[in-house]
Amino acid sequence: MAADCGAFVDWSQMGDVSHDAAPGKTEYKDLKELKQHARSGQWAKNHSQRSAIYQQLLKALPCRTVTPDAAVYRDIVGNSNSKRNPSAYPLPEFVDGTAVPRYCLKAESVGSVHAVISCIAGQFPDISYCPSLPAVTALLLHWSADEAQCFESVSRMLACNEPGRRLLDQTFLAYQSACMTFGDLVHKYCPAAHKLMVATATDVLEVYADWQRWVLGDLPFSFTARVMDVYLVEGYKVLYRVALAILKFYRKQRAAAAGSALTKQDSATIRKDIQTFVQNIGKSVTPEKLLEKAFSIRLFSRKEITLLQLANEKSLQQKGITVKQK
Repeated sequence: MAADCGAFVDWSQMGDVSHDAAPGKTEYKDLKELKQHARSGQWAKNHSQRSAIYQQLLKALPCRTVTPDAAVYRDIVGNSNSKRNPSAYPLPEFVDGTAVPRYCLKAESVGSVHAVISCIAGQFPDISYCPSLPAVTALLLHWSADEAQCFESVSRMLACNEPGRRLLDQTFLAYQSACMTFGDLVHKYCPAAHKLMVATATDVLEVYADWQRWVLGDLPFSFTARVMDVYLVEGYKVLYRVALAILKFYRKQRAAAAGSALTKQDSATIRKDIQTFVQNIGKSVTPEKLLEKAFSIRLFSRKEITLLQLANEKSLQQKGITVKQK
């Protein structure tokens, strides 16, 4: 892996991450060790190490046979490193108006994210709803040597076809049932936070509908990068865990601030309040603390999530809710 895996990054924003240290360990034979290193932030300070490990993890994903790769991107878009104008590559309708989060990218790299997503839209005509795509693409660009490599990484996440392993929701039905599943998990594993939501928000489900955006979009880069480490190793359930942990910390802050006076507020106000909390989470919590909290939630298996998800998909289908209403 060449040292150019940080071409799109604004290094002045990257804190103490080294971009020229030797990558160190990048090959893992032992899954337990890989998991442990991902969770403990072993790669957080070494950009080229994280980049090399991500490329391996993504290459190892079982994908459908015709998965577009870097060469496809170079054929379609070319691979110029000149600045791309984002407006030349409008984002597809299926991201539902979600803007590209800048994270620690150079300002001109946002155009590259647009170009990659625009090519994805052409290559994956079956995606009908995927609001997390801008954040995931922007994140992966940090560790990509060029746009084509970023395109291939995102394509592999979208084309992953391992049974029981999902990485990104690609239909409104999947997304909506995930929101309901998140609500079920809050109810069961974060009763105090759920109680707070019921007491303060006019529409609790509307608040929970933002859960993915908290993790992929609102969290600051140093937090999301750590989530990404574990997400690429352990899969979708990590996103649920992190969002539950965010809600637990939010409740703690609200309880400390409000004392006993809780008034009903418009859901939009609560949503904005949580978003502001997540964007500024570094003031009260470290990435270590967030992940520690996320993985300390007990009795919570991939199987349980899958069953909840299927039940919720079924109930949505019975109500005829499978596409986003305009």
